[in-house]
Amino acid sequence: MNQTLRTKLRIAEGREAEPSAAILDSQSVKTTDVKGIRGYDAGKQVKGRKRHILVDTMGLLLMVLVHAANIQERDGAKLLLNKAKGCFTRLCLIWADAGYRGKPMIDWVRNTHGWILEIVKRDKGVKGFQVLPRRWVVERTFAWFGDYRRLSKDYEVLTETSEAMIYAAMVRLMVRRLALESVEPRANSQTGSKAAA
Repeated sequence: MNQTLRTKLRIAEGREAEPSAAILDSQSVKTTDVKGIRGYDAGKQVKGRKRHILVDTMGLLLMVLVHAANIQERDGAKLLLNKAKGCFTRLCLIWADAGYRGKPMIDWVRNTHGWILEIVKRDKGVKGFQVLPRRWVVERTFAWFGDYRRLSKDYEVLTETSEAMIYAAMVRLMVRRLALESVEPRANSQTGSKAAA
């Protein structure tokens, strides 16, 4: 369902059905007292799980993988990209932040999947918050997920259920956008006919 709706939305926006570029990132979230795997992300100081996502340049979800928060970014990315292998025939470029830097990771992505991993770096002279090219797209996707109370923490026992809830949130977002796409042209055509009359 996610793939079908994403394809329709991309075509409605005048894009190719399949993306040629994507953005990779992760988000650590707390878990509740329910059973299930979890870990401690020392960098974010979060005990729980990590959501690794791959999105297209519109911020639409291509793939998600939920795992224990103690798994490092590069290791989690490898798990996610292995899961995505063979799913996106046009994909050739992936942008990521400095958490995925390092020649071994870049070489692994190229040699294993044939994709280019490009690290988007902060400008050294800029202090404080900085909007990074391409990187803001995946951050916006995480912000969209923040509108769903079920995703405010990881409430699920199984990581597979956590992934399903993230896909469900994205499906709802895309259905709403497609509904707006179908209404707006009709409204514009009615406005045009009234103006002509």
